[in-house]
Amino acid sequence: MKFLTTMIFVAILSFVVSAQNVVRYDLTIDHTTVNYSGKTKKALAINGQIPAPTLTFTEGDIAEIHVKNNLNEESSLHWHGILLPNEQDGVPYLTTTPIVPKGTHVFRFPIRQNGTYWYHSHSNLQEQKGLYGAFIINKKDEPKLPTYTVLLSDWTDESPHEVHRSLKNANDYYAIKKDAVQSYGEAAKAGAIKEKFRQEWQRMNAMDVSDVYYDAFLTNGKKMDVQAQFKAGEKVRLRVINGSASTYFWLQFAGSHLSVVASDGIDVEPVEVDRMLIAVAETFDVIVTIPENKQFEFRATPEDRTSSTSLWLGSGEKVNAPVLPKLKLFEGMKMMNDMSKHTMKMSYQQMDMNEVMYEETTPDPTKIGEPFTPPLTLNYAMLKSPTSTKLNPNAPVRELKFRLTGNMNRYMWSMDDKPLSKSDKIMIRKGEVVRITLYNDTMMRHPMHLHGHFFRVLNGQGDFSPLKNVMDIMPMEENVIEFDANEEKDWFFHCHILYHMMAGMGRVFSYENSPPNTQIAPTKKNWNYFKNEDARMLHGMFNISAQSNGIFGHGMLMNNYYFGSTKFHFNPKHGLESENKFGRLFGKNQFFNAFVGFELNREEHHADNMWENEFIGFAGFEYTLPMFVKAEGRVDHKGRFRLQFEREDLALSKRLRFNAMWNTDKEYEIGLKYILSKRWQLSGNYYNHYGFGAGMTFNY
Repeated sequence: MKFLTTMIFVAILSFVVSAQNVVRYDLTIDHTTVNYSGKTKKALAINGQIPAPTLTFTEGDIAEIHVKNNLNEESSLHWHGILLPNEQDGVPYLTTTPIVPKGTHVFRFPIRQNGTYWYHSHSNLQEQKGLYGAFIINKKDEPKLPTYTVLLSDWTDESPHEVHRSLKNANDYYAIKKDAVQSYGEAAKAGAIKEKFRQEWQRMNAMDVSDVYYDAFLTNGKKMDVQAQFKAGEKVRLRVINGSASTYFWLQFAGSHLSVVASDGIDVEPVEVDRMLIAVAETFDVIVTIPENKQFEFRATPEDRTSSTSLWLGSGEKVNAPVLPKLKLFEGMKMMNDMSKHTMKMSYQQMDMNEVMYEETTPDPTKIGEPFTPPLTLNYAMLKSPTSTKLNPNAPVRELKFRLTGNMNRYMWSMDDKPLSKSDKIMIRKGEVVRITLYNDTMMRHPMHLHGHFFRVLNGQGDFSPLKNVMDIMPMEENVIEFDANEEKDWFFHCHILYHMMAGMGRVFSYENSPPNTQIAPTKKNWNYFKNEDARMLHGMFNISAQSNGIFGHGMLMNNYYFGSTKFHFNPKHGLESENKFGRLFGKNQFFNAFVGFELNREEHHADNMWENEFIGFAGFEYTLPMFVKAEGRVDHKGRFRLQFEREDLALSKRLRFNAMWNTDKEYEIGLKYILSKRWQLSGNYYNHYGFGAGMTFNY
């Protein structure tokens, strides 16, 4: 009897397993070309598509995804927000083997959830070049409601590596392209000279809400997507995915309110709002109503409001969503100055300090006495789970605290002032509740994403706190999340702005006493290769000025902590002066660096018309003073001391920059540059050795 029972059980189990629906997709990663800006540019695509094909499953399916890599470099795919075995997560050298050039990798995992998710490369900067797509999981009893997936993204004609290099070098050209330069000239026009001076005295960079200038913003790979099949009275569920590399989008609909019904794939109690800001990597399901037989705009506007992309629903006369006005950046500058003086702790987006820049959220001073109702904007405190998300009250609790930190001058992003390359794994135990307090100590938003888990957002909803896998942390905000440690092995936790992650803002949670990873051996070599990505990202800069008084050049190669630089001046009548340094940066803001170096000079002695070669070795330090003045002290091998002060790239107007230098060797220089393009500038200077000169500067 016992044997018979066992056989029946095995038969039933075999039937259940065989009855599971295996859904297979074959994906090929390859090169392609696109034209989103009027210029044909190289890109990456999956099955020739940008975005990549939408992968659709039903809860309970088995996913089997065959990925062929036709590139000449490693690639990867991460299944964002999907609960799956660790080896299937898709982070190369941490959880999953990279997909080798010309190789194929098979992912296979059960689908044990539902909702709106996406997938993207976790290798290098491939996501920015086109490797992203939607991942949709239907409920077994999916409501009969018209549904449409809206995948938002950003596109740059530049190579992503060039974007990252420009950010590292604090290139001002993106601000020029976005008309977001906050020079002393613009400050004077806005009556904000005092605020501009305060900002530079505190050694703070100009206020902006985004880092990169993008050539296009896309809805499902198009600047404008039209879906004319929807009719008056229909409710449409929009599965909105922010698949951008670094852009936050304002979402508005011309036809009705937005009814938010899910966040990061998980249902929430419906919330009606006028508009919402979707963070990088977040997903939201919203229901909109088509009020009449017209064409209504669902508009996505980047946070910096430089452009927009739209989905049009319905047919007939077009009804536009509201156009968001230009940001009041000098109001943002004042906000930053005030915030730097006070310890402000907000939470869950309930107080958006950036609202001072939003014209539509404050009454028009010319219309005093007229009724004013600001638009209702979604915040995390409004989200409530329809079911209890309470964790085991008897489980041990591990409390962790992280400060999100960074250095805009050098574009180095970190946690607790350490990038990933300087960190160790954070050990946790299965069965614990891990509670994390996150404080954003920077002036930028950070969408923090946890792989392989959902966390509760402790937003005041008690047992019904919503579940998410991405949490947008605003400047000066402190938020608390917690999750059930119910997995094993290693899981990545990072800012999902691609360039922040690549610059070091991330950590790894590692389960104690886990079995070995069957794909990536948990060796020191693999761990160091994974975590040192931000340290491996070397960036260089070079500029050379050909002027009537000589040739001036400056080059530098650096990573997060070390640098090598060379400067030279050449004039046929006076000779060549070259200065070469190697040094290291210190401190959380990296205002201090120490260096060693040498000069190689060839100078003419006019008395005897002879040329002399000179070698000078030296060691010293540099410290950034208020107003971004660089103070340098050094001693050479003959015991001579030199003190030097220098200010570079002081913004007088949108395109005009000023620089000055003086040292105790009785050398001084003043100069101006007018920015023509990213690479070319008109330049002129007075250098006391060479006199006045003017010409052109090439910048890289």
